[in-house]
Amino acid sequence: MLQKIWRFTWKAALWFFGISIFSVIVFRFVPVPVTILMLQRCVEQKIDGEPMVMQKDWVSLDKISNNLQLAVVTSEDQQFLWHHGFDFEAIEKAQKYNEKQKKRKRPKTRGASTISQQTAKNVFLFPQRSYIRKGLEVYFTALIELLWSKQRIMEVYLNVIEMGDGIYGAEAAAQYYFHKPASKLTAAEAAGIAACLPNPRKYHPKRMPAQQARILNQMRMWGGKLDYNMPPFDEE
Repeated sequence: MLQKIWRFTWKAALWFFGISIFSVIVFRFVPVPVTILMLQRCVEQKIDGEPMVMQKDWVSLDKISNNLQLAVVTSEDQQFLWHHGFDFEAIEKAQKYNEKQKKRKRPKTRGASTISQQTAKNVFLFPQRSYIRKGLEVYFTALIELLWSKQRIMEVYLNVIEMGDGIYGAEAAAQYYFHKPASKLTAAEAAGIAACLPNPRKYHPKRMPAQQARILNQMRMWGGKLDYNMPPFDEE
């Protein structure tokens, strides 16, 4: 009996690793058609008696304004170009912050997920929090960092990320909020969209002046352009 269980577990593990690696390799070249979060939102809309909305339009990275690429890096993951999927310094800071917040009546938690982690979660996993999902997130993050370039991670991220109620990806967001293609987004518009990412169904790009100003200031400090070959700031 134990031998059968061992064989089944071993085969299941081999199938999992084989399928997961194959999927990561495929999506290195092929657009991601849909994510579990997109389907979940559609179900939620149906249950609430609302029309099902899923606005998305995959575009290549060269058709997404560099302003938006820079905006999400400065607001979401400033070590994106240089880490290997995980920002351990940010994780440590978030842990210390969350420990202090526990003492307050209305604690606010802070996450430290990188763009790579968010991409892995959105493309390959379910949105609910659990230790199993977190472990799988680590696994898939390591895989995409190993098998994808930073440009591909950014391209996938900006095409599947939720940017509003039923709005997914840079192109759909640019058309919905500013009536223009993602390639034409200005720095201010990009900063507005990036400001909404922590809660895209609640926030609106045109109603986040403080956050938008903070991101714009960070973008100026980066020289106003994201260069994927730039060295870390602490290098001479």
